[in-house]
Amino acid sequence: MSIPQSGGGPIERHEQMAEYLASGCKPKEEWRIGTEHEKFGYCKDTLKPLPYDGARSIKAVLEGLRDRFGWAPLEEGGNIIGLTKDGANISLEPGGQLELSGAPLETIHQTCDEVNEHLREVQSVADEIGARFIGLGSAPHWTHDDMPLMPKGRYKLMDGYMKKVGELGTSMMRRTCTVQVNLDFASEADMVQKLRVALALQPVATALFSNSPFTEGKLNGHKSWRSRIWRDLDPDRTGMLPFVFDDGFGFEAWVEYALDVPMYFVYRDGTYIDALGMSFRDFLKGELPALPGEKPTLSDWADHLTTLFPEARIKKFIEMRGADGGPWRRLCALPAFWVGLMYDQTALDAGWDLVKDWDAETRDALRVAASIDGLSAETHGITMKELAQETVAIAEAGLAARAREGAGGLLPDETHFLNALKETLETGETPADELIRRYNSDWNGDVTRVFADYSY
Repeated sequence: MSIPQSGGGPIERHEQMAEYLASGCKPKEEWRIGTEHEKFGYCKDTLKPLPYDGARSIKAVLEGLRDRFGWAPLEEGGNIIGLTKDGANISLEPGGQLELSGAPLETIHQTCDEVNEHLREVQSVADEIGARFIGLGSAPHWTHDDMPLMPKGRYKLMDGYMKKVGELGTSMMRRTCTVQVNLDFASEADMVQKLRVALALQPVATALFSNSPFTEGKLNGHKSWRSRIWRDLDPDRTGMLPFVFDDGFGFEAWVEYALDVPMYFVYRDGTYIDALGMSFRDFLKGELPALPGEKPTLSDWADHLTTLFPEARIKKFIEMRGADGGPWRRLCALPAFWVGLMYDQTALDAGWDLVKDWDAETRDALRVAASIDGLSAETHGITMKELAQETVAIAEAGLAARAREGAGGLLPDETHFLNALKETLETGETPADELIRRYNSDWNGDVTRVFADYSY
């Protein structure tokens, strides 16, 4: 989840909100890659989630990273709730999941180096306090009550609101992890094409990265339970956004969508002010019940944009949000997948050719099928494995065309970061399929075996 945003001063014209989004437009040579990933921390001996406070805790991990590796602390209400260094942030999800929001980097070689360094640092600190971390899409056996709520005002507000607008919102907050990548666009037209391809192909990412087949110690009937959770959360701010595919879609249409999403909060002087269910449109008129007479700033607008949770979303960049958290080596595969598709025009056009004839029903059906059956999904005449093979091939061609060298020139491009996905396509076994196979064989139905075999 995001930290408070810095968007700018007062909103004096309606157009400023679209201009804020458009200010993210960059020439191709300035496009960057920002990778985010979350993981669950737990006590090594008890296999229980890390609490916020104590000798063996999330707080101890944050303080260890601060003291040993030079991260600067971020605090709220006297509590350390995040870290920052060199353009990157470490933040806390509601249930204590630790998230790295990586710096905007030029190549996947660099972003993968960043991921590797971060995980080594976390592992070093965790080892000292008897903790470990694991990458899964959802908590394998912990209940809702097992998961502590982190001491952030934003989460306290969200926790109560989620219980009113969907069946699974609090499970999303406390018991899921994702990996996502943030990418740039050159223009409004470029944003539109990228967002359409991103939304339509999120189910492919969901299938390839599916890694959450367990809930409270049992198989849950889904390859990506995390994706299933997002389908029963808050319909006002989630989903596949069919309006994005309408003629004339652009920044202004996104503004109108965002204005109709109920608010969560307004951030003032270090405090989250309850604006649950209130209207940003009323805020623009100075009629927000939480702050009567006050009008919003662009920082408020930037904060509000972080409370929209569709499968792909735009701020000053595009976020790809469809993948489960997973094993170490697959964390670099997600940026490779999307950079290959998005940062080469020939690849982007090929991606659009794959999806341009789908209607909203087809896109929604693919999303549902991906969460249940992963790579084995079939719906509306589309076989997920074949679609994934085509998509990964396009991404590979896009990465080859980018020709960004790594390892001092020893690696001619970034295509090797797709190897984990190519292996999945060759075997037909996603991470979720592997977990299910082991649960039914050598684990003898004991989900807790996942910790010994799959922790970082």
